[in-house]
Amino acid sequence: MHIADALLSPVVGGSFWAVSAALIGYSAKKVSLEADGSKTPLMGVLGAFVFAAQMINFSIPGTGSSGHLSGGLLLTLLLGPYRAFIALASVLVIQSLFFADGGLLALGCNIFNLAFFPAFVAFPFIYRIIAGNSVSPGKRAAGSMTAAIASLLMGAYCVVLETTLSGISELPFSTFLLFMLPIHLVIGIVEGLVTLAVVSFIMKTEPTLLAPQLAASSKPRLTLALFTIAALTLGGIISRFSSSLPDGLEWSMAKVSKQEKLHGRQDNVHDLFASLQNRTAFLPDYSFKISPNVIDKTALSASPVNPGTSVSGIVGSLSVLLLAGAAGFVLRKSLPNSQRGIANPRVK
Repeated sequence: MHIADALLSPVVGGSFWAVSAALIGYSAKKVSLEADGSKTPLMGVLGAFVFAAQMINFSIPGTGSSGHLSGGLLLTLLLGPYRAFIALASVLVIQSLFFADGGLLALGCNIFNLAFFPAFVAFPFIYRIIAGNSVSPGKRAAGSMTAAIASLLMGAYCVVLETTLSGISELPFSTFLLFMLPIHLVIGIVEGLVTLAVVSFIMKTEPTLLAPQLAASSKPRLTLALFTIAALTLGGIISRFSSSLPDGLEWSMAKVSKQEKLHGRQDNVHDLFASLQNRTAFLPDYSFKISPNVIDKTALSASPVNPGTSVSGIVGSLSVLLLAGAAGFVLRKSLPNSQRGIANPRVK
């Protein structure tokens, strides 16, 4: 559900840049004021895990499309809404800058669509109401599924709204929405199931991440190590087997416009952002750049084994780990000395 620059006007793109930047600043301020900073160091590892998980596209039977996880709700459950928003923003920044996954002009929209709804809407108003701080597997399952589906549908709705406000006449609001919501409902169900599976694992290995009233695991470092290994495995190996079908957004656009790809806008703002992204994206579309001197580019792109995907998965995961980890380090350093590293008082 990463929007490309071609779908947005400069006014809409710039407005959401401002909104997302304000939300990042607000989240950073809230984290710096929290008394318990014990989760802040986890931002890098969990952000890297979500980056790698987003590289795995799965086919949606009977549609000719694919989907991938967003990870927003999972990060929120493990880190809290403010740290999760910053961590997922880090993921989207790395994707846009290094891999041209989502436009630079559209970066503010993508952060808002994928991070705002799970962190600040679905978590407090859906998950918390259904599951609360309960350790009941049934309540957690219901909360995870409902909140994950709701956040995906709200994000999909916002994509349609943003393109309509941008004046994309090829994508009329009602018709575009008719295709976007059902396909993202299916993706949301998968998102909920994966979130529930990870939550169930965490409840057995490091329960205080989800329920602070419980006793902490004696091996928290093992949990972090497992997430790091999982990130590198997903990004470096399993990403090679991702579906090549268009994702839910691309599929919906093609169905509505009857075109495989919409033509990009031509103006100074779009040209500027496109030029910047061409310079920063050294692994565009998670592949090595093809030199202009290569004659048979088709054969290279059709190769069943793309080493660029594995390199992208590893480089991207490590980049997110460093960026989100650095953000966590700065926020942790901003805490008063008496508040750093405060853990649950029941944990010894």
